[in-house]
Amino acid sequence: MRAYTAGDTDVPLLEETIGANFERVAAQFPLHDALIEAAPVPGADARRWSYTKLNDDVDRLARALLALGVAKGERVGIWSPNCAEWTLLQYATAKAGAILVNVNPAYRSHELEFVVKQNGMRMLVTAPSDKNSDYVGMARQALAVCPDLRELVFLPDHGLDGLEAGAPQRDAELTYAELLNRADGVAHSVLRARMAELSPHDPINLQYTSGTTGFPKGATLTHHNILNNGFAIGELLGYTEHDRVVIPVPFYHCFGMVIGNLNALSHGAATIIPGRGFSPAAALEAVQDFGGTSLYGVPTMFIAELALPDFSSYDLSTLRTGVMAGSLCPVEVMNRVISDMHMVDVAICYGMTETSPVSTMTRKGDTLRQRTQTVGRTMPQLESRIVDPATGEELERGQIGELCTRGYAVMAGYWNQPDKTAEAIDADGWMHTGDLARMDDDGYVVVEGRIKDMVVRGGENIYPREIEEFLYTHPAIQDVQVIGVPDSRYGEELMACIILKPGAEPLDAAALAEFCRGKLAHYKIPRYVEVRESFPMTVSGKIRKVEMREQAVARLGL
Repeated sequence: MRAYTAGDTDVPLLEETIGANFERVAAQFPLHDALIEAAPVPGADARRWSYTKLNDDVDRLARALLALGVAKGERVGIWSPNCAEWTLLQYATAKAGAILVNVNPAYRSHELEFVVKQNGMRMLVTAPSDKNSDYVGMARQALAVCPDLRELVFLPDHGLDGLEAGAPQRDAELTYAELLNRADGVAHSVLRARMAELSPHDPINLQYTSGTTGFPKGATLTHHNILNNGFAIGELLGYTEHDRVVIPVPFYHCFGMVIGNLNALSHGAATIIPGRGFSPAAALEAVQDFGGTSLYGVPTMFIAELALPDFSSYDLSTLRTGVMAGSLCPVEVMNRVISDMHMVDVAICYGMTETSPVSTMTRKGDTLRQRTQTVGRTMPQLESRIVDPATGEELERGQIGELCTRGYAVMAGYWNQPDKTAEAIDADGWMHTGDLARMDDDGYVVVEGRIKDMVVRGGENIYPREIEEFLYTHPAIQDVQVIGVPDSRYGEELMACIILKPGAEPLDAAALAEFCRGKLAHYKIPRYVEVRESFPMTVSGKIRKVEMREQAVARLGL
């Protein structure tokens, strides 16, 4: 049987812009909660928006952008951890037809300036500086060296214990409040006229890939791409206007912005921001305090939540579903998420920024095996197939090859990089993911890892995922990542990087080998073991195995 599936086509795609969709939903549920931001400092009140209030505030911000002369298609950047203003700008740029550029909050000057110059950004909205990042100082530096950048807008700090929030020093700088005041000079009819000019197929969002193997590339996404993807995810999760979605994952990434905001707000549900960054306690408090029905995270976030000493004290009884993405979830963790966190309908989503992002997903009622060993089935209105990475020929089910995706969710291309676009999207419209995968008889996709993460030891192809899944069964191991390191005899050898459970006895290579003996083929037993406190991760929660390999090579002197 061919390693090919097509998703359901029963539900037609939405043919509307993000702004038009939001106004339609807001008219249906005007008084329902749309956005809640938990108190940024203890003792303060949460900030709340009904759908009507959120729509009014989005319109005001959109008119302010028009007052500054922001044209359709111009790039407006947002460089900030999660906050309510992030959501407001997401929808305001969509109504104004400006292309929102998501800038990774972890970027430093060199990376920021690269992104600003690469897309010709005209405005940058930036977070207040805090103890970790001098956002204001780095933004001013970018303003000085990036010729297209015309305005800096400083977001308020809302009582955060940070550095100076950023007082304007030049004509090109405004506070967020000053920006909003500009709206008074633009009539609502001007915004309506701008919205009438927009097409669902206009580019509306630029998201930069993590750039672990070079400079990041800007995936160009349209209203059609991300609105439909967000809406489809919500349909499969069974979202209604009664859901309350807790989003501790970053907005700068598709997980927060599409699987989070666009998904929930296209269904009349409430979005809840637990804090600027991830805190396991804050995430569970948000569920408890605001009656969260759905919780998001990468598996390491759920592991951290379950590991809280006072985990059992949180009332999580309102939860029913949620989304895990970024990597597959260990069986033991999934069992606890379902039983202890009440997330019986939790789904696994798989995809990439370039596919808006979700291309496969598990469904309500899927088995534990399907939710822990696969990344689900092809999404509605999309196609999936597995091909030989060398020849491009379609494989049979059960064979391992490169996973490819085709359909509405595939990006318009990499911004101003037609050569890179052609490398990723073939002549038939298939997006090549770079992931090794196989498809089972039921059409479920099993991801074996990145093509570049596959370890070749003495001619044997080894997929780290299989070994990691086995090592999770060790009673002392809380988290594990398996990488390949250079070896003069075999070409590569395996290293297991391990985070131990609290109070666990030390674990070395000999002890781990003894645990594996008779259960794993000899060539799959890690030669090296490194016990770590944490793993290097992207802001979106993906493990940076490239960085781990570099660190291991340096430590071992290989």
